[in-house]
Amino acid sequence: MNDLLRHRLFWPVVALVALVVANTAHQPDFLAIRTLDGHLFGSLINLLRQGSPLLLVALGMTLVIATRGIDLSVGAVAAIAGAIGLTFVAGAGDPASPATVAIACALALGVCAVLGVWNGFLVTVLGIQPIIATLVLMTAGRGIAMLITGGQITTVTSAPFKAIGTGFWLGLPIPVIIAAAVLVGVALLTRRTALGMLIESVGVNPPAARLAGVSARGLTWSVYVVSALFSGLAGLMIAANTMAADANNAGLFIELDAILAVVIGGTSLAGGKFSLSGTLVGVLVIQTLSLTVTMLGISPSVTPLFKAVVVIAVCLAQSPAVRERLAARRRPPAAAATTPEVA
Repeated sequence: MNDLLRHRLFWPVVALVALVVANTAHQPDFLAIRTLDGHLFGSLINLLRQGSPLLLVALGMTLVIATRGIDLSVGAVAAIAGAIGLTFVAGAGDPASPATVAIACALALGVCAVLGVWNGFLVTVLGIQPIIATLVLMTAGRGIAMLITGGQITTVTSAPFKAIGTGFWLGLPIPVIIAAAVLVGVALLTRRTALGMLIESVGVNPPAARLAGVSARGLTWSVYVVSALFSGLAGLMIAANTMAADANNAGLFIELDAILAVVIGGTSLAGGKFSLSGTLVGVLVIQTLSLTVTMLGISPSVTPLFKAVVVIAVCLAQSPAVRERLAARRRPPAAAATTPEVA
């Protein structure tokens, strides 16, 4: 039992279960999943579908934070990807062509990769602090998206592009399939190879990692490119969900939600150890909380307040000082009395 209480995911999972129970009490069919035309529908399916873009962004953020960095530009990159994708499709001769959509997605992700290279260059070559380096693109990114869309909310009708955000395959939402595939791919690369250990070594002690022969600069540069690619994919999902490129609101504040999800999942902002499963739990907590606020009829503008309360509660429960105090309360009196003598 003590091992269970000390597990870093115990309190985040408790928070998630509490939110699910509260939603079920308010709406008894919250956990119900029904089939319509061979597709799965229900509140849980909607929660997973709407949380897919956040999961993609949070996965990239987890890798960046594992190297002692942070990427504040993910929301702006998502807006740029959506603007490029929809603008290209809208200007094409046949917007409904799968080839057109494929080229639009490739072009958007290619630009996002360049933006990731830019962030990595500022951090690894010029030595600018990650929070400042990515703040530059965070500030300028939405202006770039506005230039691409001409300051207008670009809309288009294209069934293949819309499928990225609202389509189904084998009965499951396509965004969920994409996000799950990316999660599994990242987990295999970082946990079944030495890549994860190398990333953690860079985060723990970059000079020592370099002395050990690890290409700290290359790894750090790469995680910023990966973060930008994942953010671009999330941006395409967001744009496809509404079939509109809104440069001002697409992916707005998603960088904060991603950081909150990573923190809730137990990954330290100081770098080093990271947890992809913890990030997944954090995303589910954030997304379920947003859904709970909506279901209770509370204005979405108040949602950040509830997120802050949940985050501070989980972080306090995970903090070393609180965990030590709880462990001292559970420790047998005899053991507690003998501890000073041993020391």
